[in-house]
Amino acid sequence: MKLKFALMGAAASVALIPFSAMAERGASGHLNIIYWQAPSILNPYLSGGTKDVDASSLILEPLARFNEEGVMVPWLAESIPTVENGGVAEDLLSITWVLREGLLWSDGTPLTAADAVFSAEYCMHPEGGCAQRRYFNDVTSVEAIDDRTIRVSFEVPMPVPYGPFVTGYSPIIQAAQFAECLGPRAPECTQANFYPIGTGPFVVDDFRPNDVISLSANPNYREPDRPHFATVTFKGGGDAASAGRAVMETGEMDYAWNLQLAPDVIATMARGGRGEPVAAFGTLVERIEVNLTDPSPDLPADIRSTREAPHPILTDIRVREALSRAIDRDLLVEIGFGQMGLPTCNLVPAPAMFASDANDDCLVQDQDRARELLDEAGWVPGADGIRAKDGVRLVLDYQTSTNAVRQDFQALIQQWWREIGVEANLRNINASVFFGGDPASPDTFQRFSADVEMYANNFPGADPEQYLGAYLCGREPRPSTQWQGENIPRFCDAEYDALHQQLSQTASIDERATIARELNDILMQNYVLIPLVHRGRVSAVSATLGGTLLNTWDVELWNIADWHRTE
Repeated sequence: MKLKFALMGAAASVALIPFSAMAERGASGHLNIIYWQAPSILNPYLSGGTKDVDASSLILEPLARFNEEGVMVPWLAESIPTVENGGVAEDLLSITWVLREGLLWSDGTPLTAADAVFSAEYCMHPEGGCAQRRYFNDVTSVEAIDDRTIRVSFEVPMPVPYGPFVTGYSPIIQAAQFAECLGPRAPECTQANFYPIGTGPFVVDDFRPNDVISLSANPNYREPDRPHFATVTFKGGGDAASAGRAVMETGEMDYAWNLQLAPDVIATMARGGRGEPVAAFGTLVERIEVNLTDPSPDLPADIRSTREAPHPILTDIRVREALSRAIDRDLLVEIGFGQMGLPTCNLVPAPAMFASDANDDCLVQDQDRARELLDEAGWVPGADGIRAKDGVRLVLDYQTSTNAVRQDFQALIQQWWREIGVEANLRNINASVFFGGDPASPDTFQRFSADVEMYANNFPGADPEQYLGAYLCGREPRPSTQWQGENIPRFCDAEYDALHQQLSQTASIDERATIARELNDILMQNYVLIPLVHRGRVSAVSATLGGTLLNTWDVELWNIADWHRTE
């Protein structure tokens, strides 16, 4: 079987554009980055938060990643393995990567295939709670053929075998540093998790969780004239508005991530003249996740928000559908994102061939139908308009991260839900905590100590197989996984699992697109989550910063080694 996949134009090694004016490492001086969601850990295997994965990418690297056009390019590997070049087995049961020659960790020791073997063992450990476990779907073994050759073998044929060690979400970590951190000990290894030894352009000098990271150029980085910056301050916290002003109005910062602000606010900031917004569409979807398990604090801690305790209200699909139909997505786009947002009814909104049109009825707000569904489910309006059933009022705890746009969304959705007889108690949590990976915190989005919660995420690359794999049975966060996991709603459906298995064994891109749409539709038509807005990514770049290429297909800081000062 020949591998036929849209990204295979990436088979050849793609060289990044050099900045010839810089002759030596560190010549651009100091770089200031601000993420208003502050990183809480520098190990992407222990956090699903974008801010943690992005910050980690300055230090830790994968074998390959996707560039700003969604094309796969080699990184630590010499080239992209394919069936045609012999790197992918004809039976699609294995993929073999070859490391570049002479790669060193920042401590000066050699990176070898054994580090990749260990990284797989680390993430695949059944008690480790790896936040990126989906990247190792169907992996049976990872072997070091020699010091530079890594063979990944699969249980079933894998037409798209680019999961392990591809993108900034699945990097290689140093075996020597993390050797004592397997399984349940993973979150206890503070030194390794805060100060990872990497192959990336920078090393960590000081890390203050939920605050600031100080970094300096990696003296053993493989390109002698990179990174162009000698030092980096990665500031976290605050809010999107202050981050945007710090780049575009005051010039205190060089790069501000994820300006989730109203369009007129961004336009006003840009008039400051110190920087400009940059934007791109990818697969980012703002959504409401529905908790199918009971988050009641009256339950024992090891039962709360686990599949052992089904949700007393939200297990009824009619209630979930009513919540979705009550929402005016067009108005959310208008107030929140303007031209950088599109209403959506899908978890997978792009690429176009993967985007379903089977759920488009959600694009029209239908509160009458929402009320009918609640009537059918036996929820009767009370004197105050809030419905009740068997003495229980229809009240939901609705949480999200602290953010001006998200609080506006909460207020509108609270109003629409009240109009159909549902009361929503609103809660917002500091983004650094909400998207953090602390297993002891009750306030992380993975822990899900609420009935519904709102946030956005997306998938790297252009194929959604791994992303859709997050909703497989057994992928939910729970005590035995240190509350890490990707199946946030705690959804489990045998039909879904079987169809995903079929996707993993299908080579034809057209057939893959059909199956992926069907998987998306199962999630949407079960109202496991409620998509709201297909968001463009907007960040801000200083007028004196060059080399930035906004990337919606991988980590945003993917090519930071090439960033440089233009004046």
